[in-house]
Amino acid sequence: MFWSKTYIPTLREDPADAELISHKLLVRGGYIRKLQAGVYNYLPLMQRTLLKTINIVREEMDRSGAIEITMPVLHPAELWQESGRWDVMGKEQMRSKDRHDHWMVLGGTHEEVVTNLIRNELRSYRQLPLNLYQIQVKFRDEIRPRFGLMRGREFLMKDAYTFDLDAEAHKLAYQKMVEAYFAVFNRCGLDVRKVESDTGAMGGKMAHEFMVIVDTESGEELLFFCNNCDYAANVEKADSISPKTIATESEKPLQKVPTPNAATIEEVTAFLNVPAERLVKTLLYTADGKPVAAMIRGDRQINELKLKNHLGCFELTMATPEIVEEVTHAPVGFAGPVGLKGVRLLADPEVMELTNFVVGGNENETHYINVNHKRDFSVSEIIPLRSAAVGDICPICKKGILHTKKGIEVGNTFNLGYKYAKSLNATYLDKDGKEQMFYMGSYGIGVTRTIQAAVEKYNDARGIIWPASLAPYHVHIVPLSTDENLRNAAFALHDQLIKAGVETILDDRDERAGVKLNDADLVGMPLRVNIGAKSFEKGQFELKDRAKPDLMMVEIGTAVETIKKQVDAKLATPVPV
Repeated sequence: MFWSKTYIPTLREDPADAELISHKLLVRGGYIRKLQAGVYNYLPLMQRTLLKTINIVREEMDRSGAIEITMPVLHPAELWQESGRWDVMGKEQMRSKDRHDHWMVLGGTHEEVVTNLIRNELRSYRQLPLNLYQIQVKFRDEIRPRFGLMRGREFLMKDAYTFDLDAEAHKLAYQKMVEAYFAVFNRCGLDVRKVESDTGAMGGKMAHEFMVIVDTESGEELLFFCNNCDYAANVEKADSISPKTIATESEKPLQKVPTPNAATIEEVTAFLNVPAERLVKTLLYTADGKPVAAMIRGDRQINELKLKNHLGCFELTMATPEIVEEVTHAPVGFAGPVGLKGVRLLADPEVMELTNFVVGGNENETHYINVNHKRDFSVSEIIPLRSAAVGDICPICKKGILHTKKGIEVGNTFNLGYKYAKSLNATYLDKDGKEQMFYMGSYGIGVTRTIQAAVEKYNDARGIIWPASLAPYHVHIVPLSTDENLRNAAFALHDQLIKAGVETILDDRDERAGVKLNDADLVGMPLRVNIGAKSFEKGQFELKDRAKPDLMMVEIGTAVETIKKQVDAKLATPVPV
């Protein structure tokens, strides 16, 4: 391919609306162009990378035994209403009415559609197990689309759906998908970690995310890892054990004390001279419009997702100051469990281990001290509400210490159980002729976000450093002058490499050498061949590995063979090294 015959509109400056380095480089490198917030055009270089990524996904899915289909993008609302997710998905689901005034949904996921397909066609246990997948454009109406392809409104995704006899059979299907995912990301040059995650609106019994670990703050999600075992979970799912041992005391008399100008944790603990772990926060929320209160230790942060999942509500928001005052008869900052009435009260288990602690007094600038559970208040439920923290003890091995890293999600797997089979009445006949529900799983790979994750992982100050398996071309030829002999040598090498099966692009523009070299570094092909006067006179080309600082001199007579060996080696080990 000749640069002049394709379309690569590189830019010298970073786009103003890009935050992540990967987003900046994909725009500057002429890979993508924004049409509107969260929606992008994929230009020729991106299209080649996209097709390579799709091919990797397709080959590994086929190897796992999955069968490719294509399902409609537009879904009738009735299916989503039947599954119960019409009221769960919220405003991120793009909806519209057709000319017949029927509500329709742009598919962000296809559990309902694939279950509807199977319930009308698959009847016998002999047809199981079954794994159907597709690679398709998806839509999600993000409130703040950002980070380029990392969190867009329109994106390309592989989604697969397994149907099994029961939970035991599903374990094998789930593991096959896990193994296929590791194979996909390994071929993409990405080292991923499987971490526990929340099932969210997908529902089901268990879920995992596949995360690319990044060394910078560019990761979209905080992940917790144990330094002693394989435990790993995202911040929403992570559990932990407190490393602090808080001594119990004999119960002291309950006292209400004034705390003037002290409403925050820091202000109250300083005023009363108590550690934060002996103060308990009572946080007021509204769950689907109804007030609820949640109690956690003062040195902890609440995990709102855990609270929302336990409540089973569609919407959970912090209570407004007006609601707080109506419920507690005090302004924000002074809520407490003593005397609190007419509100569902939940507490983290760590709260139940405390004695003689401090809570809000449900009165302006007032707190209770020496508060004790059962004697002074009772709770509706005791459930884990806190977020894990660095330094906490691992909940699995109970020995290791939790630490964090940042990650980018590129895939997920869900054990759906009977959720959709039950709601959509999808059954098969077992060997005794009895109706049984399908046991289902759902599995997604973000194709476009995988590509951007690779750019976020592999880049330097000059531009992208592509893993060979994803690179639009493997070799980039750059003639360093307009000298006819050099140009002829460049074109000859281009033709010879193409004939040898090496994907090659030649920068044939009438531009200065510096411009061409800067663009070559920016677009990031694995290998670059510089054809300059000095080396050419010696019968040599300069071969530059994009991931390495040094140049390698290659004899012109053996250049094609040498370059092809280099490309084959990179394809065998796609990680840029």
